[in-house]
Amino acid sequence: MRKLTSLITAITLTSVASLAAASCEPGEIVAKLSHVTGGTTHPKVVAANNFAEQINKELDGKLCVEVFPNSTLFGDSKELEALLLGDVQMLAPSLSKFGSYTEKFGVFDLPFVFKDIDAAIRFTESKSGRGLLNEMEGVGFVGLGYWMSGMKYFSANKALILPTDAAGLKFRVQTSDVAKAMIKAMDASPQPMAFAEVYGALQTGVVDGQENTWSNVYTKKFYEVQDSTTETNHQLLAYLFMTSTEFLDSLDADVRATFLRIANEVTLQANLAVKDAEATNRQNILNAGGKINVLNATQREAWVNAMKPVWKQFEKQIGADLISAAAGS
Repeated sequence: MRKLTSLITAITLTSVASLAAASCEPGEIVAKLSHVTGGTTHPKVVAANNFAEQINKELDGKLCVEVFPNSTLFGDSKELEALLLGDVQMLAPSLSKFGSYTEKFGVFDLPFVFKDIDAAIRFTESKSGRGLLNEMEGVGFVGLGYWMSGMKYFSANKALILPTDAAGLKFRVQTSDVAKAMIKAMDASPQPMAFAEVYGALQTGVVDGQENTWSNVYTKKFYEVQDSTTETNHQLLAYLFMTSTEFLDSLDADVRATFLRIANEVTLQANLAVKDAEATNRQNILNAGGKINVLNATQREAWVNAMKPVWKQFEKQIGADLISAAAGS
């Protein structure tokens, strides 16, 4: 029996903790789960650790999962390639990372397509949302589930009350054409950048602002190097918990069935807990001295009107039916 399933190892270089399985036994299949998020309270961190713990308990002697957080194994730019090469077996990248493989996932990046996190969860559990899990099977990727992180909010080195306040500023974005178009709709400049580089870029003025969930703003301490964060609630941040077709097909039928069941159970648990985690980290930001701007109805409408044309811009690539299904969730 595995006596120790996980270990906190101090990573001096980054001053964060790395959680990884410590005692995979001879004869077990070792599966590495890599992600780019740090801290201990972030929804992705919690979900990844819960998945490893459950797998290592139920499949002891058959399958052993190691978790490598905070880009300690692979960063944003290398992880998808590493999955295809078999250097890692599971990832949880942002849904914005798949533009090179399919444009369909762009639906999750559309500004104001989801009213709130509950609407986003309903869409991911719908026929349209579930269908997207298999969208990249031809590439070699298999979606296991969607891990919600929360809705996104803009922060900058000045208060953003109206979209015109963002004019001329540089915003860090993920490598998503939809996200870039959204920033341009604000008359601002999008700057694609790895997540691990954002704090330093904000601190040194390489970029003026960013967009993220409360959990990311708090755990990465972006509030320390920004004037304030505006509660725009403009976009979803979620992750595709995923594996490769090669790894999944390599598992014995009974192991694969348990693996898929646990992936689904952990996903459901994580998404039920995400709202509480986000509310907690919102308050944590305020407790730490960060500022949050709350919009009134007129101000919010100005943001919606400024960004709505982005939907039409990507309707052909994403699909009008998919956009309609998301907006109607």
